[in-house]
Amino acid sequence: MTLIKSISGIRGTIGGAPGDALTPVDIVKFVYAYCVKLRERRPKPEGERYRVVVGKDARISGEMVEQVVCGTLLSCGVDVIKAGYASTPTTEMAVIFEKADGGIILTASHNPKQWNALKLLNERGEFLNAAEGAAILECAEDENFDFCDVDSIGHMEEKDFTDRHIDAVLALDAVDAEAVRKAGFKVALDAVNSVGGIIMPRLFERLGVECVKVNCTPDGHFAHNPEPLPANLTELSDAVVKNGAVLGVSVDPDVDRLALICEDGKPFGEEYTLVSVADYLLSRAKEQAEAEGRAVEDVIAPYSLCTASNLSSSRALRDVTESYGGKYYSAAVGEVNVTTKMRECGALIGGEGNGGVIYPALHYGRDAIVGTALFLTNLAHRGCKVSELLKTYPKYFITKNRIELSDKSMIDRILGEMKKIYASEDINDIDGVKISFESRKEWVHLRKSNTEPIIRIYAESSTMEAAEKLAQEIKTIADKIISSR
Repeated sequence: MTLIKSISGIRGTIGGAPGDALTPVDIVKFVYAYCVKLRERRPKPEGERYRVVVGKDARISGEMVEQVVCGTLLSCGVDVIKAGYASTPTTEMAVIFEKADGGIILTASHNPKQWNALKLLNERGEFLNAAEGAAILECAEDENFDFCDVDSIGHMEEKDFTDRHIDAVLALDAVDAEAVRKAGFKVALDAVNSVGGIIMPRLFERLGVECVKVNCTPDGHFAHNPEPLPANLTELSDAVVKNGAVLGVSVDPDVDRLALICEDGKPFGEEYTLVSVADYLLSRAKEQAEAEGRAVEDVIAPYSLCTASNLSSSRALRDVTESYGGKYYSAAVGEVNVTTKMRECGALIGGEGNGGVIYPALHYGRDAIVGTALFLTNLAHRGCKVSELLKTYPKYFITKNRIELSDKSMIDRILGEMKKIYASEDINDIDGVKISFESRKEWVHLRKSNTEPIIRIYAESSTMEAAEKLAQEIKTIADKIISSR
């Protein structure tokens, strides 16, 4: 059994003893702490009630977790807006729609079915920052509960926000629904038997796209490893080819990550989901500015001609952004870090290389629904095959490795030594150590785990062989540092 408490929320396996898994006891403690800190963060006049949206993916434990979460909120005097089966971005949007004080998403994202989690949102429908998350963790350990009396218990109402989310996506200027309808696309969809099987077919229907459904029954019985990686999407690839689809679409259980399959059944590459959407938005901005004889910054205001992603995402986004005269920014790994950077620089588009598209014109959260609509719009305008579109982007390959350590204290020493050894290169240490070899257009990123004595190594180059060679170079140096202690 496993229970992981972090500043971004609490997640664990279902069943077992309190403190060792995600049990009702642990859920009550954490939700109670969320309510305490909610009142501190957003003071209200006496008698004015707090409102929190609760949404869940379709995993088997969802109903149990939902009842405990909602019951705890009610017993803390908080009104609950129960969104039921709702994607992570839908729940985030629901907080905005309802002008609620916060939200709790019940999902373990791409983790297997035995896992569940609570993801915590603020009044903007965005994840709490590190300080806010840490305060909740500390409060949850206090256990001095003081629930409200019978006259102050919260009230609950149920609402479905799926269609409102889709309406908001289709209302975006950058989404050309008419062009997509005229294109007459057929796509294959793998929703890994979760809430993507509800919202994605509705999106395709609204866009006039024929949808071949694969694993779209929202019963939580994941047909394969739910992380949308090529090795887990062979059934989708076969469905694309067998049905003559122009595209394969895969989402994770809570629909914040988007992975695509080309018409020939080959992976588009999750790193290139964000790259392709960014390419479309940047090119659209430049074309519109030229057509109107205006500065591009005026056309896209209040946003700027820039993009952002985390340090472990592909350099391809930077290359594409700079090809349009824009500027690229990097952030520490973690969605809240990326959205913070996007706000700072006014990014037009941003996200993460795991297929997470964040389009601030809609909301600041990873959203496979808007990512799909933007991608299909681009494809309709281009009038080409998906595999041909992929060939227009800079080609890079990423490897993922790890260094396992028996002594956790060695982690900081290794990272410190790497900074010294590669001092002549471009070093970024906001999240571990990232070393960029600009002349070779290569980089390697070393990150320490918050839960295990390991260092994760991400390396990227123009060929898989070069990326693996770079990762091995780092591992060899790390071995020498370890042996010399």
